[in-house]
Amino acid sequence: MTKTILDVQNVNKYFGKKHILKDVSFTMEEGEILGFIGPNGAGKTTMIKLILGLQKIHSGEIKINSFDIEKDFNKAIYRVGAIVENPDLYMYLSGMKNLEQFARLYPNVTKERVKEVIKIVGMEKRINDKVAKYSLGMRQRLGIALAILHKPNILILDEPTNGLDPEGIIELRKLLQDLAKKEKMAIMISSHNLAELESFCTKVCIIKAGEILVDEDIKNLKTNTKESVYFFEVSDTKEIKKLYKEAEILNKNEFSLKANKDEINKIIKKLFDKKISIYEIKKEELSLEEAFLKQIGGNIID
Repeated sequence: MTKTILDVQNVNKYFGKKHILKDVSFTMEEGEILGFIGPNGAGKTTMIKLILGLQKIHSGEIKINSFDIEKDFNKAIYRVGAIVENPDLYMYLSGMKNLEQFARLYPNVTKERVKEVIKIVGMEKRINDKVAKYSLGMRQRLGIALAILHKPNILILDEPTNGLDPEGIIELRKLLQDLAKKEKMAIMISSHNLAELESFCTKVCIIKAGEILVDEDIKNLKTNTKESVYFFEVSDTKEIKKLYKEAEILNKNEFSLKANKDEINKIIKKLFDKKISIYEIKKEELSLEEAFLKQIGGNIID
């Protein structure tokens, strides 16, 4: 049985008279990688600041490892690691010196833990180089090393792939997947890079105008739409247009058709009655970007 790490329930936040977050609720389990996405101004950064205790909640409740972030802040925040935008590093020091400086902030970070973290983020060969000589990807790795020094079980990242080249993004993806799997860490990522999130997130939370529209498994989001496109491979498509004017003929043996899930049996029966053999039926899977746009009712990602 998985453990609930983060529990957000009916959170509201106002700036003056403006209602920024409206009854926001979602949860995160250990080992889960959550993509927290939405248009600009949707409330993503505000929600992250509330989770980290950087702003006050007007109503509702946020619990981390069962501790209330407002009533029991020290215990709630103790096992949280975070990087908001770019990691804050001492550029003139080596990676090792940065780790040693940050280790002093925590009571129980040993030299062995520092070595362990260096190995986890794969920086053994470059840890004694000055940070100023690091690529953006290496700085991001060091930032994550700093964020996990104290063995958190939840890691919160705001736009972690900004400025990274493809190689840096691939390295970061593998690192986060390893942390979720091997360390059983819950990882929350806020990003506009939907194509990248799709490659490693296990769950998606979509927020728009301060309200949660979706909070579910990424695979369900991409397939559970009311009307989907189905691809049919059949013995012959010559008669298909007579049966379904809206069908798109792809070739002599394949066609596609928009339909609801409960209509598929009727389509199969009609084809069978017309003595058209069916070899295969596939449901189109939307990309995360397509599913996102369907949910927010827009055609542009801000």
